[in-house]
Amino acid sequence: MDFSTIVIWALALALVAIASFQGKETLTLGLRGSWDALLRFLPLLLGIFIIIGFSDILLPKELIAQWLGGESGLKGIFIASGLGAITPGGPFVSYPLVATVYEAGAGIGPVVAFVTAWSLWAVSRLPLELAIVGPRVTAIRLASTLLFPPLAGLFAATVLKSFAR
Repeated sequence: MDFSTIVIWALALALVAIASFQGKETLTLGLRGSWDALLRFLPLLLGIFIIIGFSDILLPKELIAQWLGGESGLKGIFIASGLGAITPGGPFVSYPLVATVYEAGAGIGPVVAFVTAWSLWAVSRLPLELAIVGPRVTAIRLASTLLFPPLAGLFAATVLKSFAR
């Protein structure tokens, strides 16, 4: 069990303990809410597990190393930025995918560029953003964040190289 899992379970158990001290009704409502969340997210989680399992097997490690590996340089950073921008879904989709690609040989620069682009440029969120805040604000936000994913990737790759020496 890794540190993140321990922290999540410790927090969950602390919340259960707090709820139980507040009474049976609070505990029951909390457990019911937890069950409802499990049922709501279970189909998504199962799909994610399938994506992780098959991505690990079907993504050719040589191809990942060639296009996104540590030696791919700017090419890998720009490709990863583009892939991050078009990756749909929330963190339940993108982070497992990133972890799988990283374990398959992607370099730290492209991985950081992917996550940064997914966070800042998500094409799938553009229709909602345009509808709510309008084209002017959306265009200004995109223009102001345009350089961040490649710069973050370059920075991460540079920092990693300086620590490797």
